Amino acid sequence: CPLALAWDKPNRPSGTATAMAAVAAVSPAFLALSRFRRRRYEECVDLCTAVLESNPYDKAVWQLKCQALTAMTFLDDGDLEEQGIADLAMDEGGTASVARPGTSLRSAGDAGGAGAFNQAMRPVSNSGRPTSGFVRPSTQSSSGPRPGTRESRNALESAVRKTGRAGTSRPVTALGRQVRLGTASMRSEAEGPFIDVNRLDLRKYASRPAMARALMDFLLYHDHNPRKGLELAAEATKACRYECWWWKQRLGKCFYLLGLYREAEQQLKSSLRAHQSIETVLDLGKVYLRLDQPQNALDAYARALEVFPESTTIKVAVARTHEMLMDLDSSLREYKAVLKLDPGNVEAIASLGAHYFYSDQPEVALRFYRRLLESAQSGEESYACAELWNNLGLCCFYASQYDMTLRCFEHALALAEDAVLADVYYNLSHVGVGVGDLGLAYQCLKVAVTLEPGHGEAWNNLAVLEARKGNLAEAASDLGAARAGASCAFEPCFNAALLAYKRGDLRTASEMATAAKALFAGHPDTHELLAALRRRLC
Repeated sequence: CPLALAWDKPNRPSGTATAMAAVAAVSPAFLALSRFRRRRYEECVDLCTAVLESNPYDKAVWQLKCQALTAMTFLDDGDLEEQGIADLAMDEGGTASVARPGTSLRSAGDAGGAGAFNQAMRPVSNSGRPTSGFVRPSTQSSSGPRPGTRESRNALESAVRKTGRAGTSRPVTALGRQVRLGTASMRSEAEGPFIDVNRLDLRKYASRPAMARALMDFLLYHDHNPRKGLELAAEATKACRYECWWWKQRLGKCFYLLGLYREAEQQLKSSLRAHQSIETVLDLGKVYLRLDQPQNALDAYARALEVFPESTTIKVAVARTHEMLMDLDSSLREYKAVLKLDPGNVEAIASLGAHYFYSDQPEVALRFYRRLLESAQSGEESYACAELWNNLGLCCFYASQYDMTLRCFEHALALAEDAVLADVYYNLSHVGVGVGDLGLAYQCLKVAVTLEPGHGEAWNNLAVLEARKGNLAEAASDLGAARAGASCAFEPCFNAALLAYKRGDLRTASEMATAAKALFAGHPDTHELLAALRRRLC
């Protein structure tokens, strides 16, 4: 038989050394492009910086670095942003005092009917919107009140009083979120920023389509400078003889960021006439929602669905708009249609789970949240957060699966951050009330208000427990804190009215009952209390 050959040679380089030598022999520009394709943007930026130090006029590397910096700070702006106090103060848009039902976001939910929102079954956030199953900028509990309402005027007056004097503080605006993201992600360099936009010749860049597009996205998503972006988009539109739909769409986006909504509408419509794009449709819908024209937004989405009938992005936008109009039945149908096209859509699953939970169907809601948990365990992205375990615990409790309830809440407490820890303890107090352990419920509520002093729902429930103990003075104080923390909830006002009625303070009871009726006109107990007050006062 033949002898075995000895392949191991003492002078042969190792595999690691060979790989390092091969990488060193690769062009840095090609290596940076490879890093960019693998989404290793920081390494790509470092390689591009090294190349540009030796050759500052390398256009390809300059464009690649622009794209990498943009990708690092890119923000999905397809959803409607929340409005800050300054946006409410400088809002020059006018609407009818009595708008037709379904035509204005400011009067959403005022009219009854099929699918109307019932605040007694589903709580609302501080913005007056029903609690959503999926956190978005326009549905967060910390978002501002609806424009044109009593809460928005009170918030503005409170901000003015707290300012002290003019020029000492800047009111919060909707663009503040983008500015903070931009400044936090800026790469500090020894010679200054990567691009000094004030010294750029925008006409020269507008004549180079590839570089102009990279620079445009850099200005919007990295520098957050819509004014310079508007100048570049205008020059590029002239250079392409007003025929490029992409530049018209960017013009509309810049106008939207600058608050010029009518100009944005014109540019976006012109872009859609040249080319149908899902991103353009979403931007047009945002413009209509900011103009308080939700029906026009729904019409734009309907026309887009004729071109893109299987677009889950547009269907989700339709569901969000119906939810903002508090037409929960229509929103439910749209989310079900989304799941038929994309069974793994997280927003649709979470929203349907929240809907069935507040519709007194915890068993059905538990199936949706378990689906999210399975996706979190099998997929690359992790959705197994404290909020998911908290919702699973509540569904298990109301579905009478008590053996799993405390385990879910244990996971929620272990994963909870400071921002949601108060909500977990507040929900855990419901378990204590349900099993009859009022001591546990009282302790959980105390922890909740300690972690978040502005938790209005926790203060309200704590007042109820204090009243059961006979501590009426503490209960009245807790209800005052509840009204300050949950200005759009009717329960603190009704409980304060009932407590004042029992204590014989009929004037305070009448004021609080009237306030509760203004917040939720369909509450029957409030009407009974007002009728009793009228009989007593007459």
